Amino acid sequence: MNTLALVLIILAGLTLSFWRLLDRRADRQAMHELALSQPAQPVSFSAEMVAHLPEPVRRYFLYTIRLGTPLYTVARIRMKGRFGMGDRDKPGYLDFTATQVLAMPAGFVWQMRAKGGLMRLSGSDSHSWTRFWLMGILPVARQGGDPDHTRSAFGRYVAESVFWTPGALLPGPGISWESRDPDHARVTIDYRGLSQAVDLKLASDGQPTEVRFERWSNANPQKRHRLQPFGGYLSEFQTFGGFRLPTHVEAGNHFGTEQYFAFFVADVTAVEYPHD
Repeated sequence: MNTLALVLIILAGLTLSFWRLLDRRADRQAMHELALSQPAQPVSFSAEMVAHLPEPVRRYFLYTIRLGTPLYTVARIRMKGRFGMGDRDKPGYLDFTATQVLAMPAGFVWQMRAKGGLMRLSGSDSHSWTRFWLMGILPVARQGGDPDHTRSAFGRYVAESVFWTPGALLPGPGISWESRDPDHARVTIDYRGLSQAVDLKLASDGQPTEVRFERWSNANPQKRHRLQPFGGYLSEFQTFGGFRLPTHVEAGNHFGTEQYFAFFVADVTAVEYPHD
């Protein structure tokens, strides 16, 4: 190998390393900014706040939020699990660990590391971007900053807020609830020109067991963005700071159809309510 080739390889490596460093810095900054939207002195939850709502919706809130709980709206969620890179026939699961800051309606950042065999994948997903790195040095996904990504990401974090940050979903400007039947409720979120409805299936005690919605997605053979079913199953509820939340989530595209594939299987290990 001649000197020029060696110099070019070194420069390329340094450039990619610096690029990866910038990504990580942007992740930290975005998480910090989302945490700043946490109410400094939140009001406490009471039954009167939901007394006017349809019975299934009241049941949901009284199950997921203990009376007297400060209504924090931003959560930092630590999780581990499996992330499918294939389809239902060949799932290609990687084991992952991740930290997510979820701040409905402002946005989210999901920062992860995954491995399977010799494969190593790391990076982040957010309301503004999707960017992942192979083996920590090769960028393999750089998306975001366009209406399709924004709309798709909005569907994701609105749906996740239903089961991980119920304190952010009490009725108010841009948030409306309705009853579909005694065991199903729907919330609709309107924010900065975006609108997303999410349906919940509820147990008799109010525990949400399934979540589903029409997501703007190109996860289809045509690779064209369109509305299609997305959803999953919620289980193993635990209490964190007065909120009763699922610690096991399985979700994927085409929920409720024969094409459903749970590419996201996560177990929550911790939930915190950051202030910065």
